[in-house]
Amino acid sequence: MRGYFGIGSERISKAMNLGAVLRTAHAFNASFAFTVGAHHNAREISLSDTSKSDTHLPLYEWETLGEMRMPKGCVLVGVELDDRAVDLPSFRHPLNAAYFLGPEKGSLSPEASALCIHIVKIPTRFCVNLSVAAAIVMYDRTISLGGY
Repeated sequence: MRGYFGIGSERISKAMNLGAVLRTAHAFNASFAFTVGAHHNAREISLSDTSKSDTHLPLYEWETLGEMRMPKGCVLVGVELDDRAVDLPSFRHPLNAAYFLGPEKGSLSPEASALCIHIVKIPTRFCVNLSVAAAIVMYDRTISLGGY
């Protein structure tokens, strides 16, 4: 499959979720992962990241949105229950993208949403776990771009 992608979260607070996102990103061959404003407890991922993804996948940890840097040409895609969101099954994934999820018990900040070129939502009756949402998005990208 051509192109690249990264995945990350704003204000993630649970180490088990971050570890699961990193492990899944490693499994789906993500190019990088990132956090913005992660709670210090979220960084204790050793129990949940059994694939030792930190040895295979860069993790960028920014304190603020102002510090966040994406590669040139990378399209930021928010994953959020939002009025302007497109249902994930009908979304055409950019070749080079970074998927940006909100925190466990909240949404992307208005500032983070404003940075996103696209907003997608998983068509469920209610929110799913952050790491589950990340896995669904990565799976959909893989299927959509023929990387299976």
